[in-house]
Amino acid sequence: MANFNKVILVGNLTRDPELRYTPGGQPVCNFDLAVNRSYTTQGGERRDEVCYITIVAWAKQAETCAEYLKKGSSTLVEGRLQQRSWETPEGQKRSKHEVVAERVQFLGARRGAPADAEA
Repeated sequence: MANFNKVILVGNLTRDPELRYTPGGQPVCNFDLAVNRSYTTQGGERRDEVCYITIVAWAKQAETCAEYLKKGSSTLVEGRLQQRSWETPEGQKRSKHEVVAERVQFLGARRGAPADAEA
């Protein structure tokens, strides 16, 4: 059986993107996306649930995201799910799931901004 790892999300940025560079000079941009889900309970009550996901964009796409996205921007992200693990200076093991962006599309972008940032 073949494996498949594809994530498609639409949400709003919870903070301004952070652009940094690796020691080798490769641009990397991190931002958090809030994705909302509305549902009705068995009792008929409407509820909202929010999921916060960290997005990582690389190369030219990272620079484009940092330039055009800001807190509150509505964004579509296509990518793959990745888990990172590390150890804190105190020796505690930590891990985190994040989405590595393959395509970022700016929804409702300001005039003059590109519609999407391809990887």
